[in-house]
Amino acid sequence: MIEKEITVTIENGLHARPAADFVKKVNQYKSKVELMIGDRRINAKSILQLMSVAIMEGQTIKVMTDGEDEKDALAFIDSFLQSGKES
Repeated sequence: MIEKEITVTIENGLHARPAADFVKKVNQYKSKVELMIGDRRINAKSILQLMSVAIMEGQTIKVMTDGEDEKDALAFIDSFLQSGKES
């Protein structure tokens, strides 16, 4: 398992369109991917759970990945939350 705190710099946070793009890509990884937002732990592969926490620009969240491609999943998430796209 890998954990990392990431400050979201994607403009306007994870509103509907970037959240959908994020979930679509995260679901391609085999690893379990969870986010801690405050005291809430959510499944990052669920659009409903992701939208329920309203991740905003400037917010710091903890990302936890666990599985065979956990490093790749974390690298994608780190890049996406800071730019809005995969680098």
